[in-house]
Amino acid sequence: MSTINKHRKYFGSLAPKRSNIRRNYSYYWKDLSFIFDYFIHDDSSILEIGCGTGHLLSEIKGKRKLGIDFSPEMIEEARKNFPALDFIVMPAEELELNEKFDVIILANLIGYLGDVQQTFSQLHKVCHSNTKIIVSYYNFVWEPILKIAEWFGLKTKTPQQNWLSQTDIKNLLFLAGFDVYRQHQRMLMPVFIPLLSKFINKYLAQLPILRSFCINQITFARQTPMLSVSEWSAKYTTSVIIPARNESGNIENAVRRLPKFGKATEIIFVEGNSTDNTWEKIQEIKQKYQYSHNIKITRQHGKGKADAVRTGFELATGDILMILDADLTVPPEEIPKFYDAIASGKGEYINGCRLVYPMEKEAMRFLNLLGNKFFSIMFSFLLSQKFKDTLCGTKVMFRTDYERLKSNRKFFGDFDPFGDFDLLFGAYKLNLKMIELPIRYRNRTYGQTNISRFKHGFILLRMCFFAARKVKFI
Repeated sequence: MSTINKHRKYFGSLAPKRSNIRRNYSYYWKDLSFIFDYFIHDDSSILEIGCGTGHLLSEIKGKRKLGIDFSPEMIEEARKNFPALDFIVMPAEELELNEKFDVIILANLIGYLGDVQQTFSQLHKVCHSNTKIIVSYYNFVWEPILKIAEWFGLKTKTPQQNWLSQTDIKNLLFLAGFDVYRQHQRMLMPVFIPLLSKFINKYLAQLPILRSFCINQITFARQTPMLSVSEWSAKYTTSVIIPARNESGNIENAVRRLPKFGKATEIIFVEGNSTDNTWEKIQEIKQKYQYSHNIKITRQHGKGKADAVRTGFELATGDILMILDADLTVPPEEIPKFYDAIASGKGEYINGCRLVYPMEKEAMRFLNLLGNKFFSIMFSFLLSQKFKDTLCGTKVMFRTDYERLKSNRKFFGDFDPFGDFDLLFGAYKLNLKMIELPIRYRNRTYGQTNISRFKHGFILLRMCFFAARKVKFI
């Protein structure tokens, strides 16, 4: 009997018992459902490949949910258990669907596939340019423990599976035309012991070294961008938001030095309770450049940079939203690089990085530099992704993604007076691919910084601990 027929027979016989098995090991399965659900938006369309009896699909968000499985018996049980959802009998290796999905889930499936790369290649049929692939698989460090559990009847016996590490999964996705942008590990203790399991899985499992022993390995991927320069160089309009407080001497240079790029660019100045003549200067520059530049101006009603940025974003009409600090320490001449990175599909959230190229001597004070390095380490840990500079003011994302981030802001709350963390953590929660773009950081040529090293540093630290509860220790 062929392997696929053995697997079909195995899952066919397992189908009537599957609901009871999941109920007996609900602690493990609920955690897996939770992490999938965490990265899914309410408006997402979901395809689960290898859906089994449909329990995971029923436990996650989504406006449109479809499950497929090669076992008729599993699909029959899924339809019986969850009649409001859609299920189809279909092999993973032979996708034939006339529909594109926002999220595609393969939960603990790939161990049973005869050709994992072929299955991954099939996913292009059901992907659009922003589709996210989420693949979970167990850590083979646990193989001896799982076999012992099967021998003692503590775990359901399974057929022999493929030996796949996270590196193997990443490589197979790459060969199939997908870009892996994030990998997670979860759960050191897959059985429930009151108090102990929660402490171990929520806290210890996220620590370096220990997390490499977690049973669940979760990989996030998206299609590798294949667009030519001609397809994206003039495709999108852009809104450049410039929050300005006591920056009168930089206003004209911000306009004059900003290059032309993309389909069209609008400049939005948001004046923030200045004590100098910044607002008068903004009005003057708008009038002076009215025929050569599309300039909008406004004054924020609240306080802080976050409020200024949000005010500017509300006025924006561009496809892409950018922030350029009015101190011009990030040179306006660098801004087209950010457009190129997001328009070409290399990333979905672009964060400037000031800590790669040598800085001008007075660009960043020593204590500020130490603070930036500390927060880069903190964020790299919290977001499971290497970040060198999280506090650079230049950040770029699509307006459609910002609208989703704004509607999801209730998850974190309005906790960030600066706006850096609000956007960064929001982009993470939306499961966007985040990349850093190195820029050259220049000396300020006019005015003084609005940042208080110690006061603002303590606020940032407090926000890190707040976000850890929402992002890392979940």
